[in-house]
Amino acid sequence: MIKRKGMFLLLFSLAMGVAAAWVANNWLQMRVMPSANASVGQTQVVTAALKIPYGTKVEAQHVKVINMPDGAAPEGSYRTTTEVEGKVAAQTVLPGEILIKERFADHLGGSTLSALVGQNMRALSVRVDDVVGVAGFLLPGNYVDVVSSRRVQEHALAETIVQKIKVLAVDQTTSTDKNDPIIVRAVTLEVTPAQAEKIAKAAQEGKIQLTLRNPTDERVNEEPPPVEVKVAAARPRPQAAPVITIVRGTEVSTTPGQR
Repeated sequence: MIKRKGMFLLLFSLAMGVAAAWVANNWLQMRVMPSANASVGQTQVVTAALKIPYGTKVEAQHVKVINMPDGAAPEGSYRTTTEVEGKVAAQTVLPGEILIKERFADHLGGSTLSALVGQNMRALSVRVDDVVGVAGFLLPGNYVDVVSSRRVQEHALAETIVQKIKVLAVDQTTSTDKNDPIIVRAVTLEVTPAQAEKIAKAAQEGKIQLTLRNPTDERVNEEPPPVEVKVAAARPRPQAAPVITIVRGTEVSTTPGQR
């Protein structure tokens, strides 16, 4: 009985070992040697297995490999999943899309937000409310203009100080697949150092307002002219003429006085 049980355990262990070796071999061929799975005259490319939202760090479950005829794969596409794993999506990628290198950024450490900031650009957070934040319709990936408003004596001065600025994050969220409005307290913008200084100065001198742009609108004015709105001065209220009351015994009379 004991000998039969030992033989069963030995055979079971051998079967498990063979199965583990088979799984490891398939994984190795898919990850390290993808060309071994490709048929003659075909090239392997990496596609999205599911939706990859903007700002998401790519993991193994996000991607898969498919075969394409030689020469049909787009330029800049990935050939192995290990090439793209760990990178951050700079744009939203839909299921089935071929992954292109220009749409992903290297993640060299820290938060994923740092990987989304372009070369020579800066991330600047501004405080917003439900009005400044376009009623909560601002989402990562949108583009906005920044309008500054301030009072100059009896005038209100408003001007667009920067245009076509990319929204990197809302509050602490860099990716979202929702279209519902989200009321937030802060919005992080991608700006140049000069634009960051201009926005910070405008926020100290008065108020700033964000205006949502159509993503297909490429028009940008070099120097948008400021708009002055004259505020009507308050008119002084007319003062009533003074009245003098004269009392003589039981008689009381009034007479207008002088201003």
